[in-house]
Amino acid sequence: MDMRTAYEITAYIPQADAVIEGWTEDAADHRAVEASIGRAMLNLPYGDHPRARYDLFLPAGRPEGLVVFVHGGYWRRFDRSDFSHFSRGAVARGWAVAMPSYPLVPEVRISEITQHVARAIATAAARVPAGPMILAGHSAGGHLVARMAEANGPLSAVLQDRVQRVVPISPLGDLRPLLQTPLNADLHLDAVEAEAESPILRRPAPGLAVTIWAAEHERPVFLQQAEDLARAWGGGHRIAPGCHHLDVIHGLAEPDSPLTESLFTG
Repeated sequence: MDMRTAYEITAYIPQADAVIEGWTEDAADHRAVEASIGRAMLNLPYGDHPRARYDLFLPAGRPEGLVVFVHGGYWRRFDRSDFSHFSRGAVARGWAVAMPSYPLVPEVRISEITQHVARAIATAAARVPAGPMILAGHSAGGHLVARMAEANGPLSAVLQDRVQRVVPISPLGDLRPLLQTPLNADLHLDAVEAEAESPILRRPAPGLAVTIWAAEHERPVFLQQAEDLARAWGGGHRIAPGCHHLDVIHGLAEPDSPLTESLFTG
């Protein structure tokens, strides 16, 4: 395996830039509509860093609970505002959805991003204090929500008790291979941090439901990452047919898609 290209994504997806541009446009439209009817709370702080902000999308009635979606981008790209419309499916089913941004590498280390996401979840959970929580994340976001779901992970015991299910989508569960890739010029991982930040080396919180997704047309390393994490954690392993690494999350915009359904039933 050529580790110089094994973790490249967009170069292997036709019209990848158009997919990403579509996210940004659809997300902006969704925020505008939801804000106009008073069901979007935008740019809420959870810390002092300029990117320590989250958006909260609310259902028409009292929320059943809270879904937190954490975006990907190899910890170095994107913002919550690129993904707002992917709150639509869970909100239609009566859940509040929080979407945090976080500081990016190389300004901070991945271990610091992990702590930022834990603070974002704690802050959002205090604003939506009733009902269970479900954590979902894509790619690097899948890594981050898996870190939240670890036994003895960064969430408090009280918050961990509220987490009903974690759904890593095309996740990075083992960061050790990234030491051998050009990505590490930005990530600045060393062997100690790569091991400490690899959920595959730990166990999920007791009683937590785990559903791990990957796209049918992932790069081989991402298929392997998802399979390995599912095996290590004893969770369900689902394949999204016909999808690639970017559009695998598109089902989150639909309330009855298999991906949205899996947030609630596995």
